[in-house]
Amino acid sequence: MALTRSLFLGVTGKHSRGIFCVIEMIVYRTSTLDVRQMKQRHIVMISIGGIIGTGLFLGTATALRNGGPIGLLLGYTFVGSITYVVMISLGEMVSYLPIAGGHITMAERYVSKGFSFLLGWNYWYNATIALPAELSAAAILVGYWNHAISPAVWITVCLVVVIMINMLGAGAYGEAEFIFASIKVLTIVGLIILGIVLDLGGGPTNDRVGFRYWKKPGPFVQYHDIPGATGRFVGWWSVVSQAAFSFIGTEVVAIAAGEAKNPRRTLPKAIRGVYIRIILFYILGVTLIGLLVPSDSKGLKLTERTAAGSPFVIAIKTAGIKGLPSLINACILTSAWSAASSDLYISSRALYGLAFNGQAPRIFSKTLKNGLPWASVAFCSLFTLIAYMGISSGPGKVFGWFQNMTAIAGLMTWFGICVTYLRFRAGWKAQGLDRNLLPYKSLLQPYAAWYGIVTISLILVLSGFSVFLRGSWDTATFVTNYIPLMSAPILFAVASFVMKSGFVKAEDMDFVTGLDEAIADSYDEPPPKNVLEKIWQWIF
Repeated sequence: MALTRSLFLGVTGKHSRGIFCVIEMIVYRTSTLDVRQMKQRHIVMISIGGIIGTGLFLGTATALRNGGPIGLLLGYTFVGSITYVVMISLGEMVSYLPIAGGHITMAERYVSKGFSFLLGWNYWYNATIALPAELSAAAILVGYWNHAISPAVWITVCLVVVIMINMLGAGAYGEAEFIFASIKVLTIVGLIILGIVLDLGGGPTNDRVGFRYWKKPGPFVQYHDIPGATGRFVGWWSVVSQAAFSFIGTEVVAIAAGEAKNPRRTLPKAIRGVYIRIILFYILGVTLIGLLVPSDSKGLKLTERTAAGSPFVIAIKTAGIKGLPSLINACILTSAWSAASSDLYISSRALYGLAFNGQAPRIFSKTLKNGLPWASVAFCSLFTLIAYMGISSGPGKVFGWFQNMTAIAGLMTWFGICVTYLRFRAGWKAQGLDRNLLPYKSLLQPYAAWYGIVTISLILVLSGFSVFLRGSWDTATFVTNYIPLMSAPILFAVASFVMKSGFVKAEDMDFVTGLDEAIADSYDEPPPKNVLEKIWQWIF
């Protein structure tokens, strides 16, 4: 109970004028230290914002080049299906018991302490490594306008914004994500509408593209010139490995569950709409990319991986539209800021929770009087310095390294969520509990969770397949893909031995602690008073 009340507490103080007006908006609108500071609109937008990231805007270039338009579509559809089953598995657990720590705390209750230790440190590692990845992405995006100024400048500017947001606490983070996610949603919806118009010949050149590029250069790409169906299959699989990075982060809603207002009502709403967001933003988005940009476009082969290589920007330039690419680039830049803010928030709270449970050095459980885990925030902020590697190695190259590491760690988290859910379901059944007690339940379970375990395992094992192709060995790729995977069972075994942790029996699982508090925090939303409120309630 103490962890539920303490984890994720933040600071909200008086704002000071800064260089970004969005910070002022956030500070003005957040002033409470209540542990449940996030409103329904915050949670919904956080779940949407977790879907839309820099991987969609930047990573699809490599995916289209390697897999072709059909390979791109099938790859993202496949990973989208995995994302959905992970979220519905997570949704049943966190909507029933929205406690601090999300799936990490539940892993201890329903699997074992050793498994929770592994998931906790893996999740911390994932968020910590993703933070410099997003900072590198920001440098790439700004480099679209100006190559003369060092990327270190843009990394520093982005870092200042991210730290300020996190120093203002959970309410400020929720408000920031609401603003950032709103920009991302408007951007991707605008791009989809524009893409449909351009494909039908509504651009300045009046060129009706249709399915031209599906015919030539073709629906698939022969990966590394591997002949026949094998080359096309390998090209599709390379898209799957890359797409995983784009979807990682959707599970952040579980971490926010412990501080959401009206959690047992809000979280089911957020989970139910996941499939719509996957179809709308990703499936429709990559379909239009495959229609508008040929897989052999020179823009997709830019080695520096600037924003000029984004398929969306390439399509807009090809259509002869001036000025708009810069506006799109600016909107995409907010995506990097949003992701970086989330990464610092998650990593610092995860580390604080580990320390609070005695699974990390006690110093990281230190807080200010107002509850801010300052030691954890400060320590996690140090890892942002890794992003400065991009100054000498090139931000695009560093972004590629981080992309591999975060994708693997994120997939391991998804694997852990599916395993935890199956144990949760086994305990629920063993104790004779009625599934109608769950605020959210899916008819696809438990088959969905098993589907997630099998498919995620395949992606993890084959994630670095390219290094085993003849003449394609790359040490950096091998290390970033397989070292985290190989170290996981070792970490689990050592943690289980040291903590003398065995698997929790189904009949001994705890489905009660924290439930009364969660129920007490739930209430019926007041009915809308006018048309505007009805529209607002329908959206969120």
